Parts: sequence; C-alpha cells; structure tokens
Amino acid sequence: MSNPQVHLVEESMREGMQIESVEITTEAKIRLLDALSATGLRRIIVGSFVSPKWVPQMADIEDVIAGFTPAPGVEYTALTLNRRGWERMQAHMPPLVARSERPQTVAHLCDVFPRRNANRSQQDEIDGWSRTIEGARESGATEAGIGANAAWGSNWVGGFSAGDVIALLERQDAAWREAGIDVASVFLGDPMGWNAPHEVRETVERIAARWPEVRRLHLHLHNTRGLALASAYAAIEALDDRYEVTIDASVGGFGGCPYCGNGRAAGMIPTEDLVHLLGAMDISTGVDMDRLLDAVEVAEEVVGRALYGHVSKAGPRPTSVDELYPMDLPLVETLEEATHFRDRSVVGDGAGRRPWPEPIVSQQRQRVVS
Repeated sequence: MSNPQVHLVEESMREGMQIESVEITTEAKIRLLDALSATGLRRIIVGSFVSPKWVPQMADIEDVIAGFTPAPGVEYTALTLNRRGWERMQAHMPPLVARSERPQTVAHLCDVFPRRNANRSQQDEIDGWSRTIEGARESGATEAGIGANAAWGSNWVGGFSAGDVIALLERQDAAWREAGIDVASVFLGDPMGWNAPHEVRETVERIAARWPEVRRLHLHLHNTRGLALASAYAAIEALDDRYEVTIDASVGGFGGCPYCGNGRAAGMIPTEDLVHLLGAMDISTGVDMDRLLDAVEVAEEVVGRALYGHVSKAGPRPTSVDELYPMDLPLVETLEEATHFRDRSVVGDGAGRRPWPEPIVSQQRQRVVS
C-alpha cells in the first residue's frame, strides 16, 4: 500500500516557547523563527495570542512578528483561544494567515483539561459549536472539520476508547450536516501524551471506515511517554495515498503545557526525527535536513540546554558514499564527539584514540565506493 501525503506543522515557537523561561529575549525568538523559516518547512506557528498574565512567554508575540523575516512559500499562523485573541491576530494578517482552511468544531473528551487550560468546560466547548456552524453557514462555507482533543486519555480522568472518539465526532458530523455543510477533515489532539501506536492505529482505521469520504487527518501528539513518533508512524501506515496527514512537531522535541501536569516532560515529536522517518519511508517533506539541524542548534542555544531529538545528536543515516563514516574514526563517547557527522572531525577525549593497531580496510566498503 502506498503512503499518504504528509504535511508538517512546526510548533516550537508556540509549544516550545510557552513552557520555557520568560527571560528568553524577543531577539532570540526572532533568531529561532528566522532559522526555522530557512529549513523548507511550509507551516510554522509563530506563537499564541493569549493572556500574558497566564502565559507571559507570549507577551512579546507582536514584537516577534514585527521583527522576523517571512520566507516566501511559508505559511505562518498563530493560536487563538477566544475572540480577543483572534482580533489581535487579525492585526498581523499578513504575514499571518488563519490556522485552518475550513471552519472546525472540536471538544475535549476530558472535562478537566479545558477548565485548567482555557477556563471552559467540555459543555462550554460543545455549546460553542452552534456559533461556529452558524458563522460558517453565513460565510458560505461548504466544508468543515471535526475534532476530538485528549483523544486517547487524560491525566485527570483516565483513558478513552476509539468508540469514545467516534461518538464525539459523530455528534459534530450530525450538526454540520444539519447545516448543509460536509465534513472534510478530522483533528485528533493529545495534549497529555496518552497516545500508544496500536490505539492510534485503531482510532484512525475506525475513522476511515466511518467517514470514507474524509481524506484529511490532523494529529497533534505529545511525546510525554515517548511514543508519539511511533504513534504517528502507526497512523501513516493505516492510510494510503488517497489521504493527507498533517502532523505537528517541534525542533528538538521541546514543548509542553503548564496545565497538563507534566510541564516540559510533555514535549512534542522532534521535527528532525520525524523528517528522518518520513525520508526513510520515501515520503517527501521538502525540508533541508542540514538547515533543520542548524535550527535545532539555535533552539538549544536559545533555551540554554540540550533538547530531546535523536537525529540532531547522532545525525541521519548516511545515504551516500560521501556520508559514510571513516573506518578509522577514533572512539566516540560523548554527545559532543558524536557531532562529527556535521563537520567530519572528532573533538574531545575520544579524539585520536584507536585501539586497533592497523588501519581498517573492508571489501564491503570497497564495493560500496566502487
């Protein structure tokens, strides 16, 4: 079975920055945003228009937008949670664009998280569907999206089944169809990182069976328990080339939420690891890996510590003769020494240490080179 088309959404300026120090300067944020813009990523979320009282890390979002250099062909957007946030965002369009190409309803399966995150109950979210649908109808929309947040579970109330997800989506589907608007996309959010590959695959397969006409899926998976990349892979494997899958990620995997109970531990899929996986699957992303790893380096300098991705530490798999490691490469022990894949030199305690007495030769290597 051939693979679906995959779109990436870069979340480090929002998911990443919202959980980092308020001491990070606007200039540093702009530097990271410009580095991300040079990678070939096509969708970047620049931050959130939210109350600086509760998310002070986003207090300078207007200054970040004013200071960065938009790259041609890149779609920049931001998160808004209410009308005031939407009005603030509209003042910056362009360079920003609306987050979705179609109106969307969504609700959390968990009633606790939205109260902590946005001071809204699950019922408040459901009650808001009618306003969204009426606005869409008045604007002449012909397609809409439906969504379930905390789709696999909650730190506050426990796990949810694929049946729970389907039931919530069906309520939204019925409301949209009553308004004469077709459902064209499904969003599955996982703010507390309850995803597991087999459960994600089951949910995706059941959605595909229930709505065979819907060919667009958007996944927002947190990596709280280390399964998000595997879960994204499971979702991709469950679909074929009739589908488009959008996946949110963050360079270095940094991110999290102060309201979910896990803080920075609730990170995201590292963008570089996801791009590497997709490349191994022959799924094109248009992302330049070298520039993406440069952006990871900038992110680590901005936050002042090493982040959580693997490809940024070990490098991608060598895919050409020139990228193969030298057979007499000295011992490599530290993360710093392992970055030889970038500059072809080993710097550190392992430099020059070679226990083997003679230069290594290999007929296998000769066959590759020749």
